[in-house]
Amino acid sequence: MTIPATPMDTVTLERRIAAGPETVFGLFVDRAKWLSWMGVDGTFDFEPGGSYRTRVTGQDVAAGRFITVDPPRRIVFSWGWETGAVPAPPSSEPVPPGTSTVEITLEPAPEGTLLHLIHSGLPSSEACEAHAEGWQHSVDRLAIRAEGGDPGPDAWTRGEPGNGPRAPRDR
Repeated sequence: MTIPATPMDTVTLERRIAAGPETVFGLFVDRAKWLSWMGVDGTFDFEPGGSYRTRVTGQDVAAGRFITVDPPRRIVFSWGWETGAVPAPPSSEPVPPGTSTVEITLEPAPEGTLLHLIHSGLPSSEACEAHAEGWQHSVDRLAIRAEGGDPGPDAWTRGEPGNGPRAPRDR
């Protein structure tokens, strides 16, 4: 996985996944499949303009709207935190629902897919750092699922010490 240089308000991530774009895309447009790699529960309307609301960890709820759904190559959705028990760092600004945008592009590659993730519109470098960590964690879990594995229970959903932080409110 590589993390290219980006503007100050943006997180980018690239990941090679040993599964076809159709398989990877399916993990973004099916409730049960989405929740198998990120989240505890949620409601999703996977159509352009459709909303979603998902409890990413035990307490942190992300919400937004799907902007573009272009199978099997691209999905774009707004992102923000509706609720969260993890306090943001004092110098960090909150990321309310709809104030940032996540764009996922899937490119066929030898032996699988190259996933490009761009999360733009974040309010601070602290928010970018927190979201970069969160997306890395989530994309690692997505890759395991896409490649036919089981990422198992997500320690972040339980906030277990020693298993990484709970998803920060400003992911």
